[in-house]
Amino acid sequence: MGERAAIVTGGSRGIGRALVDRFLSDNVDVLTCGRGSRPADLATQAVWMQADVSRSADAERIVAEARRHFGKVAILVNNAGVQVEKTVSQTTDEDWDLVMGINARGAFNMCRAVLPEMEKSGGVIVNIGSISGVVSDPSLAVYNASKAFVHSLTRSIAIDHGPKVRCNAVLPGWIATGMADDVFALAKNPSAAKADALARHASRRLGRPEDIANMVAWLASDQAEFATGQCFTCDGGLTAASPLQPGLF
Repeated sequence: MGERAAIVTGGSRGIGRALVDRFLSDNVDVLTCGRGSRPADLATQAVWMQADVSRSADAERIVAEARRHFGKVAILVNNAGVQVEKTVSQTTDEDWDLVMGINARGAFNMCRAVLPEMEKSGGVIVNIGSISGVVSDPSLAVYNASKAFVHSLTRSIAIDHGPKVRCNAVLPGWIATGMADDVFALAKNPSAAKADALARHASRRLGRPEDIANMVAWLASDQAEFATGQCFTCDGGLTAASPLQPGLF
């Protein structure tokens, strides 16, 4: 058994997988979940559950299973997320239900399920937001809105459920995952679009899932005990710059 236990939603790949691996390396027990079957390459130490966080009953089941395995759950990371590459006029009711269901309702469901025990014994919630909830990416209308909800939910939980519970959000920028590739694919020239994106980062690279996992690990640690109700941007300097950069041309 590790020193603490964490629930990480959406741990099958990308940022979620990096979170699972980082917590395990820090001697934290982990239960992670997704809508599909257990990934073959998931670390054997991690507990897997097939579940849909958009369903409140599944969220309750995830928390109950984590407590059955580990006892107290000290950390919740709401990472599960999906995107649909559409504008408002293109978005269907089904698109809305999918994106808002997992990204917004899913985070809410998990927080509501874990809070009663955390209010008694203490705990940390870290929500994975996005810079897209602050500065909107084109053709990601509902995704942008869902992440803005996550940011506001983070602040509400911090002020309503402190001091026993700390709640923060990490706002990734462009991370090298399949979701980023799907957005670049919308461009007429995806390779040129990616090159332009790289040039607009002070870091001159896209983020890695491990970059986000490192920040989450710090926020979940006692070293961050005075940090709560905040949204921490981790985007390689992308949003620090003016969008008008004549030097790139």
